[in-house]
Amino acid sequence: MIKFKLPSLGADMDEGKLLRWNVVPGQRVNKGDVIAVVDTSKAAIDVECWHEGVVHQLVAELGQTIPVGTVMALLLGPGEATPATGGPTSSAGGAAALPASGIGPARGAATNLPNSDASVPPSFLQAVAAAAATPRRRVSPAARQRAAALGVDLDRVAGTGVEGAVTREDVERAAAGGARPTPPPPAAVERTTETRKAIATAMSRSKRDIPHYYLAETVPMRNALDWLRDLNVQRPVTERLLTAALLLKAVAVAVRDVPELNGLFVDGAFRVSAAVHVGVAISLRQGGLVAPALHDVGAKDIDAVMRELTDLVKRCRAGSLRSSEMADPTITVTNLGDQGVESVFGVIYPPQVALVGFGRIAERPWAEEGRVAAIPALVASLSADHRVSDGHRGALFLARLRNLLQRPQDL
Repeated sequence: MIKFKLPSLGADMDEGKLLRWNVVPGQRVNKGDVIAVVDTSKAAIDVECWHEGVVHQLVAELGQTIPVGTVMALLLGPGEATPATGGPTSSAGGAAALPASGIGPARGAATNLPNSDASVPPSFLQAVAAAAATPRRRVSPAARQRAAALGVDLDRVAGTGVEGAVTREDVERAAAGGARPTPPPPAAVERTTETRKAIATAMSRSKRDIPHYYLAETVPMRNALDWLRDLNVQRPVTERLLTAALLLKAVAVAVRDVPELNGLFVDGAFRVSAAVHVGVAISLRQGGLVAPALHDVGAKDIDAVMRELTDLVKRCRAGSLRSSEMADPTITVTNLGDQGVESVFGVIYPPQVALVGFGRIAERPWAEEGRVAAIPALVASLSADHRVSDGHRGALFLARLRNLLQRPQDL
């Protein structure tokens, strides 16, 4: 029997609230399948399964807030037979789990309700039945975010999308037609507050436990910008590359030469990662930020990195992230160049051991072959963990990063 537990979705997460089950008992699941949606202090996260098997029992209740590491579900592994007896199973918290037949997702829940089972609370069955009987109004994540920003009541907006779904355009049309703006709903304010608390907790832990050291390097960007310009002029707008994708790829390649910067410090020891999963710091519209991972960036071409970056930012702003994206970044990159800052020295996100920062690209005086000229350049910074690496190794990383950006065609 495999115990599927609530994974840690970042150093600032201690618990999560189960919003939805996407599976039912008896259903086969594979690695990577999204089996549940859990609400955290930052966003609603799609929780992926790390195992293959058949769902035997859903332990956690809908609406329940559970600590990280709590058993959420029981799975039968490949070839494992269903146990002859099906008594209640204790969860990580020590409480008896509900029978599998009594817990299902809101979608299709009516078909999974037991005929009679005294161990299932009637209030829970009533809630599931009500959810199944009440059709859910389809609202796109972008429309929900826009409605919150404009103070538009979604119940008063007519949807024009597929199957009557409310779109962002529907919300803006309703706002322009005289919908009176209202203050942000209490739930939105509460989430922003919780997000700030979560960030403060993680960053306080980082500054307390991690002996940071900081390095910076001014990187000439003329070759990189010329290469991007020549490449993009031959492409349609939708396929053009941004400098951000080039910088992420360069970081992933450079860190291969300094593996002490790519991994996690757990239980007093550093564990180097074979793949480079780059956490991308993304600002949230409601406040705060998250740093979900782009997976195995070093093994992908820049076009793939650009596509995945675009998708990641879009889903992040819409509040649709996956548990793997939150759980396994091995190094983080923050880019504040578009905000106009010259440089940024970030705080390491534990249990990672390094963070790379980029400032704005600006014209700077540059001496070359005895002459001074104005060239585009940016400041690349490194915040690193002195328990794992030192300034010499950090300097090698920045030198490698600088050299890679002089030959962008090789990336």
